[in-house]
Amino acid sequence: MRKMILRLFCLALCLTLAPLPAPAEEEAAAPTIRVLLRRLNLTDRADLILDGVYSAETASGTAMSFPKGSRLTVQVRSGELYLFYQGMSLDGGAGLRLTRSGDAEGTGLRFEKGGNLYPGDLTLTVEGGLLQPVLTISVEDYLLGVVPYEMSESFPMEALKAQAVCARTYALGHVDASRAWDVVDTTNDQVFKGVNPAHQNAARAVKETAGVVGMYKDKLATCYYSASNGGQTELVENVWSGRGDWGYYAMTDDPYDLENPESVVRKARLSKSGTGLPEDFLALLCDEMAGEMTRRGFDPSPEAFRVDGISAVSLGGRKFDEPSRMVTELTVTFTWSGRKVLSWGTELPAPTEEDEELLLFSSPEPESTVNSLLSVTPTPTPEPTPQPTPVYSEFIPVEESATVTLQLFPLAIRALKLSISGTDNEMVTLTETQSDFILEARRYGHGVGMSQRGAQWMAARYNKQYYEILAFYYPGMTLAKAPAGKASLPTLRPELAHTPAPAATPTPRPTLMPVTGEMPEGAYLASVEGIEDDSSLNLRAEPNLACDILMRLYKHQKLIVLESCEDPAWVHVKTDAAEGYVMAEFLERAE
Repeated sequence: MRKMILRLFCLALCLTLAPLPAPAEEEAAAPTIRVLLRRLNLTDRADLILDGVYSAETASGTAMSFPKGSRLTVQVRSGELYLFYQGMSLDGGAGLRLTRSGDAEGTGLRFEKGGNLYPGDLTLTVEGGLLQPVLTISVEDYLLGVVPYEMSESFPMEALKAQAVCARTYALGHVDASRAWDVVDTTNDQVFKGVNPAHQNAARAVKETAGVVGMYKDKLATCYYSASNGGQTELVENVWSGRGDWGYYAMTDDPYDLENPESVVRKARLSKSGTGLPEDFLALLCDEMAGEMTRRGFDPSPEAFRVDGISAVSLGGRKFDEPSRMVTELTVTFTWSGRKVLSWGTELPAPTEEDEELLLFSSPEPESTVNSLLSVTPTPTPEPTPQPTPVYSEFIPVEESATVTLQLFPLAIRALKLSISGTDNEMVTLTETQSDFILEARRYGHGVGMSQRGAQWMAARYNKQYYEILAFYYPGMTLAKAPAGKASLPTLRPELAHTPAPAATPTPRPTLMPVTGEMPEGAYLASVEGIEDDSSLNLRAEPNLACDILMRLYKHQKLIVLESCEDPAWVHVKTDAAEGYVMAEFLERAE
């Protein structure tokens, strides 16, 4: 199939900076791709609603047909698949395929009532005791479920068109008959959430660029893209290892991304007075100064270190050759003071929960209960071990300034709260004011290829067309036309298209966790609302996208918001069963 697609592309008309003609009425069917539906988080059961006429076929050849509106349940039992429908069951064995019939327009299946439409054929197999769903879908229909989730539906039309071409080229470039699927429906490839008819702008962008793909040397290009490049496009070879011919990419300054006020920017201020510096940053400076502090007789700990003023800050170090502007070092020149240890005192450690329980057990009982406790030998309360604590002198200023060079990645950029996506590839710049040195970090994602924020600004502010946007971000790439017609589906006898009798209600979504505990002072109740009905929100161990995912939260889950984090994009939350961090933008304050 891959060779057939490439032969069709090679016959296509290649264009560089001109719009392509509208598709012919009798155009060949668009290629199909196979999408592993990992986002659905299916376990051993799937409840399906058929929005079209479907037939089910097992690996052994047994088949059943189902009219539009049918509700099916597929379950894994003893390692095999079983399909249930209105009291009937079908042994699917190791695999089951649901195939559409009749008119393909607007037909598909849904995984829950009111969920998005998945317009294609569904193959279900068993992997590790769990369902593995793979959707075979026309690439044009696939894009309807990709474009509005990879780029906002509210973006200008020409930016959405550029996104459609990138997504189409990426998808077709990953067709591989040797694998069980071509792409995954997550950010590992491209986010695919099924088709929502409300996304009319994205649908128009897909339609008006139908079949348009990027080509390089008569082969499909790989159109990487990210949210924001921070003002300069990155090279493929600087991000991913492996060989390849990436001649259609270039490292280019991107004023459009830089100008867009919606591009993500993080700022850190280093006051020339030395006040208000982040504790983590002070700890880094102290660690670098430990040898000098010890040599001067100071205690080399953060409590004995103080920055009195900052006279100079500079950026340096090169991660890649010019013209790359990515720096890797931060140099700070400052005056400082230290404290000496005058003596060592002792203090008792704070009691642990176990200590408190022992104290409670060994405390005097009321007289009425003394007799009942005579036979009980209380456990002796352990004596806490005193801990040495330093008694410090006052801070003693040092006459000579110190100069320290810190590696930006990973510690300094995180200590300064400049990390954006946890990938340690931010573009950092420095400006100086009368009172501060201001560091700014930009770049959300890998920065290779099209910047979505840059494309947004090119279309909105400069009225650029989609092919001009693509030419800027992929200067060596040409455009070509692939087939984009609708698929012709097999037909069934008319009586099979009748609406069936009511079926049993599918299994509901996972039960939401209870929130019944007392509300701590300053906390408030919120609800997970800013996600799709069939999606989930990650609860993380720390307020960072790079941290471990503790669990997934579903829509309408109530949460107690304990506090906002230093990074205002994150909040600390809990339920009766879990506690962690989520991004605040997906929550709504509950009444």
